[in-house]
Amino acid sequence: MEENRWFLSIIQNEFRNGKIDLDDTMQLLKKLQMSFDFAHVKHVFKKTVDKRKGHSINIEDFMTIYRAITHRPEFTELFCAYSPNGRILPHSKLTEFLQKEQHETEAGEVTALEIILKYEPIEEVRKRREMSFEGFIRYLNSEDCAIFRNDHRTVYQDMNRPLCDYFISSSHNTYLISDQLIGPSHLWGYTSALLKGCRCLEIDCWDGSNKDPVVYHGHTLTSKIPFSSVIQVINKYAFVASDYPVILSLENHCSPTQQEVMADYLESILGDKLLTSTIGDTDVTRLPSPEALKFKILIKNKKVGTIEEGMLRRELDSRGETAEVSDFEILSDEDEADDKAPLYPKSDSPKRKSNHRPSAPPRKKAKMKKMKIAFALSDLVIYTKSEKFVSFEHSLSNQKCYENNSIGETRARKFVKHSAEEFVSHTSRFLTRIYPKGTRTNSSNYNPQEFWNVGCQLVALNFQTPGLQMELQNGKFLDNGSSGYILKPEFLRNRNSTFTPHNVGRYSNPIRLSIRLISGHQLPPSNLSKTNKADPLVHIEIYGVPEDQTKRKSSVVKSNALNPRWNEIFSFTVQVPELALIRFCVEDEISLVANEFLGQYTLPLLSLKKGYRTIPLLAEDGGNLEAASLFVHIWYY
Repeated sequence: MEENRWFLSIIQNEFRNGKIDLDDTMQLLKKLQMSFDFAHVKHVFKKTVDKRKGHSINIEDFMTIYRAITHRPEFTELFCAYSPNGRILPHSKLTEFLQKEQHETEAGEVTALEIILKYEPIEEVRKRREMSFEGFIRYLNSEDCAIFRNDHRTVYQDMNRPLCDYFISSSHNTYLISDQLIGPSHLWGYTSALLKGCRCLEIDCWDGSNKDPVVYHGHTLTSKIPFSSVIQVINKYAFVASDYPVILSLENHCSPTQQEVMADYLESILGDKLLTSTIGDTDVTRLPSPEALKFKILIKNKKVGTIEEGMLRRELDSRGETAEVSDFEILSDEDEADDKAPLYPKSDSPKRKSNHRPSAPPRKKAKMKKMKIAFALSDLVIYTKSEKFVSFEHSLSNQKCYENNSIGETRARKFVKHSAEEFVSHTSRFLTRIYPKGTRTNSSNYNPQEFWNVGCQLVALNFQTPGLQMELQNGKFLDNGSSGYILKPEFLRNRNSTFTPHNVGRYSNPIRLSIRLISGHQLPPSNLSKTNKADPLVHIEIYGVPEDQTKRKSSVVKSNALNPRWNEIFSFTVQVPELALIRFCVEDEISLVANEFLGQYTLPLLSLKKGYRTIPLLAEDGGNLEAASLFVHIWYY
């Protein structure tokens, strides 16, 4: 009765002519503030009108469609388990549900009343401090009932530790939005990465015409964009998604003259956002914290001399007393040379058009070379001085805390396998950037988890390339308010740690996890289906240290993308939960050997909420899939 009265008060105008069509049905569902997928509503609508052999529906038909989309039997069962009469949930029973089922032990009468006020649509029921089934549906589909912990949606970690104590969201070749040979360079690469919370961007800088530096993948056919435009975009979007510092990793190939132009752009465009001096003492023995560097942009580049010398030069330069250029002899990093290998050798650059396209760039050999660094650019490098990696022993003996290394994935993977303890010790002291090997010309990505496992802070990925690797990246950095900075576990910060991913030893603090996969709702239909169907199955995957890597698979539900039910239980023991991610991936079984991706959601294991939870599904590109979700029960101890 109350439900009908509530509906009538909202929809009476829509049905003043007796019937409505599909478009009006969609609009009415929006007014009712219910999340829905167009394809599913269209399918249910068509089934309804086909029975009546028309193109419109009456109010009874609409109620049938509404209930088919929103009144899920698993929700009804849960509601009836706590409702004394199957129609109303008193606030005392809602409190009991929150404490017993949702494991919200601190939830009391106040919490229950807040939920009622927030989600109960029927005014009369609200006034009685009760919840109807309509309100219960809205609660179960809300962010408050989502699988991701509410307290992890904001910055909750200690942000006052040195930069090297954090995982930092990092992008590789940020300017590219396609492949690394002939694809376009575009400012959207920087905008998109920053809006996703990325805090370390890569900029490949080359001499441009009219003494104006450009950004592109050197010696390839990728297009070029002005360096000044890149900095303008960074200035605009740097702190939209996060207040914490942005690191600009310069791959600097410019002449000293154009380096000075770069420095001028950085200072004039970024203004006070650009970090140009130390915070406090110029004798740096410890990196500053993300909190201390809020709203600051740091330059990562080769540097002449120490921070103190650079700051003195800037002071003297203001009086016109310094030279412009210094010869600075460096040894090219073999991995770095491979990563930046040209499409064509410099001497063989094509002078006329050709239809020939090499399948992969040739390798360059490491060699000693002299590189001239303009003081104007060098002296903008404060806490992020790029230093060639020689060995862990060399770094331990010679490297300063503000010097960092870039290591290619192939070399880094060997260190993970053969020198993991030394690698962990290194990353507890120094910022370490990992980047994809140069043969990934299609901008594919490596698995970042293996490098997070040894504490690498700047694990750089091609953000423009969707897939499992970016899903792990996006899932990990949901944590800590999507700030782009995540505090590493203590065993990866402790300089005396003996932790390795292959031997977790005394650092293991296992969690036993149970997941009941109950149902799915409004899943994307199969691309092969003309009838809004799919044969969905769910993969539940753990990513972490090798011992924790595991995958489980549900059964297949035939021909049901709207509301498939599994009701299957999966159990896991996770040895190092601090590093573990959990991924829920929904696929459509096309054949016994092939599946089609439908949606996924990845999050840190320690961000899981207990109880009955909704998992919002994301598309392959990371975008939201409107209304698509899984419904699960989570328990761990």
